[in-house]
Parts: sequence; structure tokens; C-alpha cells
Amino acid sequence: MLQNNHPFKIVVLLSFLFCSVFSFSQSAKQQELEARRQELRLEIQKIAKLRSENQSKQKSQLTLIQDFKHKIDVLDKFIKVTNQQANLINRDINYNQRKITSLRDELKVLKEDYAAMMVKSYKSKNQQSRIMFLLSANDFKQAYKRLQYMKQYTDHQKEQGETIKAKSAELQATNLDLLKQQETKKKLIAENREVQKTLEGERKQHEELMKAIKKNLSVYAAQIKQKQQEADRIDAEIDRIIKEAIAKSNKKSGATTTKSSSGFALTPEEKVLAANFVSNKGKLPWPVEKGYVTLGYGTQPHPIDNSLTIKSNGVRIATEKGAKVLAVFNGEVSAIIRMKNVNPIVMIRHGDYITLYKNLSSVFVKEGDKVTTKQVIGEVFTNPSNGETILSFSISKGTATENPASWVFKM
Repeated sequence: MLQNNHPFKIVVLLSFLFCSVFSFSQSAKQQELEARRQELRLEIQKIAKLRSENQSKQKSQLTLIQDFKHKIDVLDKFIKVTNQQANLINRDINYNQRKITSLRDELKVLKEDYAAMMVKSYKSKNQQSRIMFLLSANDFKQAYKRLQYMKQYTDHQKEQGETIKAKSAELQATNLDLLKQQETKKKLIAENREVQKTLEGERKQHEELMKAIKKNLSVYAAQIKQKQQEADRIDAEIDRIIKEAIAKSNKKSGATTTKSSSGFALTPEEKVLAANFVSNKGKLPWPVEKGYVTLGYGTQPHPIDNSLTIKSNGVRIATEKGAKVLAVFNGEVSAIIRMKNVNPIVMIRHGDYITLYKNLSSVFVKEGDKVTTKQVIGEVFTNPSNGETILSFSISKGTATENPASWVFKM
């Protein structure tokens, strides 16, 4: 009788399961990295497009530094993600090379065994010798066992032949995978070289500009402080208006002073709206159709002088000339803020949450209007001197600001 090969089958099955899990894990990671790489590539294209549109405009050196810094950061991220992809493909290539070696060894053994079986089968294929093998049995039980052995032996031959076919097909498929992986890696490396050249050019221009700026650093430092003071003035006015809106809302509902100081007193409808707003965290649409973030949320060192900081209660988004501003969620226009030397600001309330859209040239809504997700509420202002079209966008719960990148899809 043929020996029981269940333990061998279990080992093969476990190996198959491990390889499947490993392959799935690698594939999922590759897809994640490729998606991120495509996002970064799109952002690089957006930066290049907006730069080419505004290349005739004379930008300030402070603005140029921020532009260079942002593009350098994006290019750096692109290179890192591409390197991660290449490293992952390397692991896949090494794994497939080991798999090919193992399959070739298995095939060699299988073919040798199969050849030996075929020789043995050829020698005993004479029908008479098979009959004699059965008739020479001592009793019926032994003859039956010999008959079963002959059947098992024939089945094993067929199984061995099928295994060789399957392993050969697997080897061929693995070889094709390997060739594809090597080609993908080659393309990634070539693209990375091109991006690296672009990065080196950007860094060189950035360094030259920084050298010129450092000669008059005190002048630029004064400009930076002045801009921050202006931003603080706007934020203070927004804070005051929000507190007034909270007080008005709570007075209308008859809420206590303690409640009015912490947030809005919500009606049942406003509670539902706020809950819906929260349930869409991370999925809100961008407030413009096209654009990229040039300044993130929070306190951060200034790209020119690390001893100076930028305090940003929201994000700044560079977009195209004539860009329409879109409400990111259903809500009510709580205020249209107009200040001296400041472009209009639209404030929309979503229950106890507020979104603010700053630096508008035109406003298409009025206080008290109900708005819907992606409704056009205005147009972004374009600076005629430097061609910049920047929307400042922020989110807060009452007066407490939050990071828009946590709320807006893929910001």
C-alpha cells in the first residue's frame, strides 16, 4: 500500500495559506502606497499648473519661500513613498525568486519520481503479468489488497502527472509576475530620478533665495510679525462674533450663562445637523474644486526664520483664478464678516460647529440663508499684484478651532 501522506498535505496547505496571506498583505500595502503616490503626483501637477499661470506675476520673496518650501515637502514625500514602493517590490521579487527556485526543485523531484514510475509501469504493463500478480496471492484477501494497490498506483501516477502540470503552470505564472515586478521597479526608479532632479533644482533656488533674504532678515522678520498681527486681529474679531452668536442663541433658548459661555444651545433639528456633521468627519468635500494646502493648521515655525512662528487657526488653500467657494456641509449662514482692509468672510453654522471661508472677492449668500453641501457661496479673491488666489478655511466647535485636515476628505 502507498504510505499515508496526510502530514505532507497539511504542511503544503499551511505553506499555501501563509503565502496567500503574505501575498495579500503585500498587495494591499502596494495599493495603499500607489494611491498615496498618485495623490502626491496630482498635487505636484496642481502646483506646477498654478505656478505657470502666475509666472508673469511678481511675487514677494516671503511668498516665494513658502511656495518653494511647500513644493520641496511634496517632492520629498513623493520620493519617500516611491522608495517604499520600490523596497516592497524588492521584497516581492526576492520572494518570487525563492519561490521559483523552490518550484524548480520540486518539479525536478516530481519529474524524476514520475519517470521512475513510468519505467516501472512499463515493465509491469503486460496484462498477463498483472493477472499473474493477482493469481499468485495466497488468499482472496491478499488478492483484493493487491488489486487495490494496483488501482492506487495508477491513481497516484495520474495525480503525479496533474501535479507536474499545476507546478509548471505556477512556475510560469510566477516568472511572469517577476518580470512585471522588475518592469514596475524599473519605472519607479526612473520616475524617482526625474523627481530627484526637480527636487535638487527647487532646493537650489530655495537656498539662493534664502541667502538674499538673510541679508535683510530684520526687514522680513518685521513683515512676518506684521502679517501675524493682522491674522490675530482677524481671528480675534471672528472669536468675538462667534461668542455673540452663542450668547444670542442661548438667550433665545433661555439657556444659563454657564451654558452660553461654552457653546450653542441646540434645538432638536440643530442637534441632528451637528450629529450629521460629525458623522461626516474625514469625508467633507473641499471648499474649492481645485487646490492644495500651502499652510497647515496649528502653530509652526516660519520657513524663513525658525525663531518666529506662524499661528494658523485653519488652512490656506492655493487655487485657480475665479475659483468658486463651496459650502462643505448643510447649514445656515450665520454671518458675513466685513472688516477694514480685509476681504469678506462667510461664516456658516452646522449645529454647534462653524465653518469659515476667508478672502472672498464676491459673496453669493446673505445672513440667515440655508445652504446645502457643495453650494457655491462666493468666489476667492485673486491678488492682482502677485496673481495668488488663496482661500483661508477653518472649522471650529463654538470658539474652539479644529484641524480641517481631520474633517476634509484627503486634505
